[in-house]
Amino acid sequence: MALTAAQVLQAKPTEKTQKLFDGGGMFLEVTPSGGKRWRLKYRFGGKENLLSLGIYPKTSLKAARQHGVEAHKLLEKGIDPSQARKAEKISIKVAAANTFEHLALEWHTAKKSGWSTSHTDTCLARMKRDLFPWLGARPLTDLKPPEIMVVLKKVEGRGSIETAHRCKGIVSQVFDFAIATGRADTNPAQALGAALKSKVGGKHPAIVEPGRFGQMLRDIDGYAGSPITVAALKIHALTFQRPGEISGMTWSELDLDGGWWVIPSERMKRIKKLKINGAPHYVPLSRQAIAVLKELQPITGDHDFVFPGERKGRCISENTARSALRALGYTDHTPHGFRATARTMAREQLRIDKEVIERAIAHGSTEALGGAYDRTQYLADRIELMQSWANYLDVLRKPA
Repeated sequence: MALTAAQVLQAKPTEKTQKLFDGGGMFLEVTPSGGKRWRLKYRFGGKENLLSLGIYPKTSLKAARQHGVEAHKLLEKGIDPSQARKAEKISIKVAAANTFEHLALEWHTAKKSGWSTSHTDTCLARMKRDLFPWLGARPLTDLKPPEIMVVLKKVEGRGSIETAHRCKGIVSQVFDFAIATGRADTNPAQALGAALKSKVGGKHPAIVEPGRFGQMLRDIDGYAGSPITVAALKIHALTFQRPGEISGMTWSELDLDGGWWVIPSERMKRIKKLKINGAPHYVPLSRQAIAVLKELQPITGDHDFVFPGERKGRCISENTARSALRALGYTDHTPHGFRATARTMAREQLRIDKEVIERAIAHGSTEALGGAYDRTQYLADRIELMQSWANYLDVLRKPA
């Protein structure tokens, strides 16, 4: 006789496990501890087997019967329901291991040993911010070009065209990794770059006209923002090092009495091998640069960073100087642009030898094989360059 819901609810445990049959091989198993589970007894290939149909009360009598019906349908097709369930669990496990996020993190782990720390962190941050929220849980092989493009367009839509292309590159490399490890056959992201807006050319916007650059220097002097930001902008102009190197400057890297800023190799823009084994970059400090730093020292001297950010233990963002320039109305000049300005005007206006300037901005030799054989640093010439450049900025700073 079939069970009723009341009988299932009222079934009490005894000293031995009870089996309350419902029909069709299905029964409720009541253990001495009071546990209740649904089971199905069936024969397949001449052998008797048991299939679990769920735990009561999470699985009701009605639900257990439905599971039993589904198992009998498989038996009618010559399929063992126990084996079918095992195959389904394996399939689910494989699918979970082949989601975009899982494979992307696996790819990231495999590649990061050859990357710098900053690139490793930036790549992971891009995936977490711009890709995982929409693509992370999707099985990689289910992703098609239109779905990927929708996500890339979200990034592009906020004006981050370069980042959209970077994200496209990440997705494409994850697919290449999946293909190489036998978990995908095609790369649907490969050609998506053609549908994205074109990236801005490699040159960073920079003002190279002396009169207008002088006006910007005066505007920086009068900027009503944080004195830390003002000092950072002045150091950008005076030293023309990379934005990340300036924002991450520490007091321990400075010798203000000797007039040097020594940037550790690991903070330079270099391949990982050179970051570990390369020499530090020496930046001579002009009298004007030293004055800016000494004026800032009473404000931030008790911090590790010369330009500390609002968050404890962190330096200012590289975007801090960019935002300040925009606030001053200079959308055609970026923090990185100070390098181009110095490279152009020191050559055209001060007639400084280009090799000296290249070493000052931490570029290698421009000669063939120079990077391998030319170790000249032009330190004496660079000391003269930095002071001549600072003096020239003082001239430009004066109203015409």
